[in-house]
Formats: sequence, structure tokens, C-alpha cells
Amino acid sequence: MDRLISVVGHTALDCIVDVERIAGKNESSPVIDYEEHPGGGAANIAVAIARLGGKCQLISPVGADFESSGYENHLKEVGVDLTQLYRLDDQKLSKAFIFNDREDNQTTYFYWGASSKFKELEPRPVDFVHLATADSVYNAKISQIAGFVSFDPGQDLVTYSKENLETILAHTDILFANRHEIKRVSEMTGKSFSELKAIIATIVITYDSEGSRIHTDDEEYLIPIVPVKALDPTGAGDAYRAGFLLAYTRGYPLPTCGKIGATVASFAVETRGPQTDLPTWEKMQARYEAHFGKLEPR
Repeated sequence: MDRLISVVGHTALDCIVDVERIAGKNESSPVIDYEEHPGGGAANIAVAIARLGGKCQLISPVGADFESSGYENHLKEVGVDLTQLYRLDDQKLSKAFIFNDREDNQTTYFYWGASSKFKELEPRPVDFVHLATADSVYNAKISQIAGFVSFDPGQDLVTYSKENLETILAHTDILFANRHEIKRVSEMTGKSFSELKAIIATIVITYDSEGSRIHTDDEEYLIPIVPVKALDPTGAGDAYRAGFLLAYTRGYPLPTCGKIGATVASFAVETRGPQTDLPTWEKMQARYEAHFGKLEPR
């Protein structure tokens, strides 16, 4: 039976806007088109795990518009466990406003909404938790009462205090970061990459189109991307982490976890929106085997 994966972080609506160019200060730019999609890093990961057939629980504050927006019903239909949501009737859902221009430049504005209350909330103990982009105070609390911790500070790393970051890292079993974030983690903690590897069993660093690298204390695995025609990069990292974590809890070796993550990510970038066309395990396996060869039994 699959292990329950609890995912902590944002549940948000993503408003993706295509513009002629990113406007500067006191400037305007024509909007070509826009779409609204369910998003938020934690919810993206939870949905991807559920689509793959895994057991997933979302731990996130949501606002009064959670039901009326259709988001609640969407998560229920996918099969995400919502029993640990914090329902805040005096708040709105978090919302990301993502602007993309014709040259693939991107600017994002994020409205925290219900997520701004994270630091006031008290977590309950969990078995296996992934800390997605979210509030550092809450993440530090839950990291100390979880059985196993996966951590992805993401773009909210700039809001972390050194104390909270060090508390989380001291309890982290898997750390996910991109090349910029891992450098920032080293700078904030004063620890070299070698020192980080000594205290964290597995570190996964993503390099966009160059794939990812999985580091343990004495091994390094290079994981290539699965090439597809990319339409929208939003949510690719979340899909990667979902595939990786489900494979990890199912007992696959680390290189296979990375390849499964890369395969799931390839589905996310093919369509607009981070949750639009996430695969079942069977669809993922077919693409995995077409690209990497047979997916051996765990």
C-alpha cells in the first residue's frame, strides 16, 4: 500500500497573462490573452501525485472562495485528501499573476491571501511530508514533528530567516532546489555544498533544460530531461517533485526516481496551466519506457 504523502504550501489560482512585452514602471503593454488555472505549488504536487495513483494529503490555508471557485470540487474529484486544510472564511485564496512576453520573459506577482495566516497555525504530526514553497515559520514547526521531511524552499527562500532555514535543514531528508536556490542556501547557512551533503541524505538540484542532478554523500546521478514541445513551463518543477516523491515512497532507486520525475514534468510543460494534463502512472510509464527503457519493478 502506498505511503501517505502530506504536502504543505500554497493552494492558489494562477492567472497566466500573455503580453506583448513586460511593462516597465509607469508603462502599459497590450494583453494578448489570459487564462486562469488551479495552481499553487503544494496543490500542484498533490494533484500530480493523486493523478499518478498515489495517496496524497494537502495541508494548506484556503479562503472563503475555495468552494465557489470550483477548486475544492476539482481536488476532491482528483482524489486529494483535504482533511488537513485550514478553512479561513475571512480570507481569499492565494493568487499568482504571471505575465509572459513574446521573448519568454516572465514576471510574477503573488497575492498570499489565506497563506499569509500560515505562521499563526499549529501543525499536527505527519509521517512523510513535503514542504513546498510556503511560510518558513510553519515549515520549521512541522519539520520537527514529521517522520520524514522533503523540502523545497523555492522562490519564498528570500523570506526565510537563517534560524528557520537551519531548523528545517536539520530535519530534512531530501532537499530540492535549483542552481540559484542551492547557492542561496549555502550563503544563508554559511555551509558549503559538501557540508550540506553531510547533513542531508539526498539533494536534488534542477538545471532547467539541462536536467537535474541527484547528490548523496558519495554519489551523483545526472538525470536528463524528457524532450517534448514545451508550451508553458509553469508547474514543471512541481510535477518533477511529485513524480520523484511517489517513486521514492514506492521504493525505486534514486536514479529511477529522478527519471520518473523528469517524465512527469514533461507532461506539465506541454499544456497551459500546471495541472492541466498530468499523467496517470500508466501514461507516465509508457513515456518513461519510450525514453529511458523498461521501468523495472521496484
